[in-house]
Amino acid sequence: MSDLPPVPAIDLVCGIWTEEALSVRPGWQDQFFAGKMKSKTDMKGVSLEDHLAQMAEAGIEKAFLFAPKVGRKGLPGSFHVPYEIVARACEKYPGKFYGLAGIDPYEGMNGVRALEDAVKNMGFIGAHVYPHWFDLPPDHAKYYPFYAKCVELGVPIQMQVGQSMVYTKEAPMRSVGRPILLDGIACDFPELKLVGIHVGIPWTDEMIAMAWKHENVYIGSDAHSPKYWPEAFVKYINSYGQDKVMFGTDFPVLGFKRTMDEVLALGLREAPLRKFLRDNALRVYGLAG
Repeated sequence: MSDLPPVPAIDLVCGIWTEEALSVRPGWQDQFFAGKMKSKTDMKGVSLEDHLAQMAEAGIEKAFLFAPKVGRKGLPGSFHVPYEIVARACEKYPGKFYGLAGIDPYEGMNGVRALEDAVKNMGFIGAHVYPHWFDLPPDHAKYYPFYAKCVELGVPIQMQVGQSMVYTKEAPMRSVGRPILLDGIACDFPELKLVGIHVGIPWTDEMIAMAWKHENVYIGSDAHSPKYWPEAFVKYINSYGQDKVMFGTDFPVLGFKRTMDEVLALGLREAPLRKFLRDNALRVYGLAG
């Protein structure tokens, strides 16, 4: 099999790792990313140019950069990456980088207005949230104004589902994002495009069930090495779920080239592989080919 994918891929979930972005983090990334997650990425930072070069080596054309809001400001381990940092990267490399606006449900309507501004005035194409960092399950009422705004703006929201990790020992947190919780959200907001990222492990079957049940629920394949994906997930991508799953890395958790090599080694059929790597993301996020 070729070292490159059959189509230019899109990375659905990608961190920005420049020195500027790292400057707002509290410093636990060395212990977590380089330690726990065995990331090979330089913890001192990756320039946008090097970021793009690593993507190109793996056959990845576009990346959706998220500006995460990681917990409530001021709490141990928490930080918010300003939207402007991601917006400048997207402005510098249009067609390569696209922005996702992190949300903090405790910001209420101020956060809703910031999300709207990011989409309308900064060109962001969706929202992103880590429920466990707020100790609030994703079907909590505090998220609902954000879901309603995403429907109004016509943009998807991606959220981590499945087990959370201990990112910093000073702030251990519960895994509040079981995929089954997307059921109620999808019933209340049937038009909302919900993307459950991180595969849903260890409740992957729940995540598959939600994507199968609801027209606008999708799965992001990021953060877990493809060679370790549950067999049911690989079969889902390759068969009746071929329109519902999208490729991602959660860089720097996974490196681009290694992740792509492992995907290509799965032996997916050509049509599902093309949808998984590119076509589904274009369709769900409303981008031109």
